[in-house]
This record gives sequence, structure tokens and C-alpha cells, in this order.
Amino acid sequence: MKHLIKKRLMRDRRRRRIRGRLSGTAERPRLAVHRTLLQIYAQVVDDVKGTTLCSASSLDMAKKGALGDAKGGAISGAAAVGAEIARRAKEAGVTMVAFDRAGYRYHGRVKALADAAREAGLKF
Repeated sequence: MKHLIKKRLMRDRRRRRIRGRLSGTAERPRLAVHRTLLQIYAQVVDDVKGTTLCSASSLDMAKKGALGDAKGGAISGAAAVGAEIARRAKEAGVTMVAFDRAGYRYHGRVKALADAAREAGLKF
């Protein structure tokens, strides 16, 4: 149990350190990622105004049937969410973002989401 508490504490420290350096503006909003064991969520945030410009999640896409055979806890599901958030961001007029991984390691689902967003046209 101590190991899990320390793991959570260290991720929280990394998250705060990243957010201290990173802020979303109107020209370059922040692409924030949150993952759980079963789902992955992404949203494009303008921190100056305090508004969410667009969002996508594996949960919403699964309800609509857009994920197909992919699951939210899988890399293929994260890639689908990355492509969807890029499409929605383009519709909102956003082409450049600052990537906020929220203290998660840049591998697996987080990397798959970022790579899919890049391939769909977002620059970060």
C-alpha cells in the first residue's frame, strides 16, 4: 500500500511541475490528457479564459460506437481518441497546442494519443 501512495504522490509532483511551466493561451491552447485503467480523456483548454475549447474521450466514442473493436484502455482506443480530438480542435480553429501529459510517462496510451493527434494535423 505504501508503494501505491508513493507512486501517486510522485505523479502528482510531476503533474504540478509540468503545469508550472505549461499554460494554454488563445494562440496555443493546452491539450490535457487524463487516463484511467479503462478509459482515456483529452481536452483542449484555454487557461487564460478558463474555457475548454473541445474534448474527446474513449467513453463518449464507445457510446457512439465510433471506437469499433478498440477499447478505451487499449492503445488502439487511445489512438482513436487522439485522431478525434485533433478533428474537433481543427473545427474549433486550433492548429497548435501545448501537450500536457499530466505527469504520466510518455509511452503506451499517452504516446499513441499524441502520435495520432499529430498525424491528424495538430502541431505540438
